[in-house]
Amino acid sequence: MLVAMHDVNIWSEEFGAETDTPILLIMGSMSQGVLWPDEFIDRLVAGGRRVIRYDHRDTGRSDTVDFTATPYTWDDIKNDVYRVMDAHGLDSAHLVCHSAGGTLGQFIAVERPERVSSLAVIGSSPLGGGEGAVLMRALLGEAQPEGSLPEPSPEFVAFFRALMTAAPPADRSAQIDGMVEEQRLLHGTGLPFDEDAARKLQELIHDRARDLTAVANHRMAAAAKPDFEPVGVLNQVKARTLVIEGSHEPVKPGHSAVIAEQIPGARLMILQGMGHTLPSEVHEELAAAILEHTAG
Repeated sequence: MLVAMHDVNIWSEEFGAETDTPILLIMGSMSQGVLWPDEFIDRLVAGGRRVIRYDHRDTGRSDTVDFTATPYTWDDIKNDVYRVMDAHGLDSAHLVCHSAGGTLGQFIAVERPERVSSLAVIGSSPLGGGEGAVLMRALLGEAQPEGSLPEPSPEFVAFFRALMTAAPPADRSAQIDGMVEEQRLLHGTGLPFDEDAARKLQELIHDRARDLTAVANHRMAAAAKPDFEPVGVLNQVKARTLVIEGSHEPVKPGHSAVIAEQIPGARLMILQGMGHTLPSEVHEELAAAILEHTAG
């Protein structure tokens, strides 16, 4: 369905019975909702959950925006979460979030605690922790100040440094090749990389996008309000919180432990072999953890 909003329409879909316990899946920056694997969702539905996933604005089948004419910030991306919940008739839901989606989930748990039945963040960074600045310093080769979050892996830094100066891909085939190589990097080195499955996923992402280049607007939205994230507020989170990180996380290694330290009562879980993606090898364990966390 398309969630009609005052300025942009957001694509979403749901699985399971309307009477089941609702879970809202929030994917990371510049990412489509279909990055939540169908097989993982099937396990949640089989466990009695109503599962909703959606495409952020400027990704997938959601509307793209002329950023010059109608700029927005990450406050708007965050508020899209409330709009999706409202459109599906949810006063509250269990939020299961990945990467930058975890930042949104943490912010919402502080800002509107009554709307968060529980919180699970996967491969994320602590709200207000300055993860974006850490990433940029790493890419620019600058020293990190004492107390900063851990840097991405050297392989991640090298890959994106090269990407910053590379020529744009010439056609669909070259675009998908590059997307597969990025997924290979994010997958990490802890589990075998299924290139055929990765290519099928990236072809889907490429072909269902209204405008694949529009995801760059998320970066401009961040630059438009660099102080989007409040600092020092995670101790205000009341929702039961599960923090999950892969043992081979290449983007935000060690960030999950910081989140778990700052949120009262949060539980930290390390998934062996997982990097920054959600491969089939972890679906069973990950779904079992989410089902347990969202029970009751």
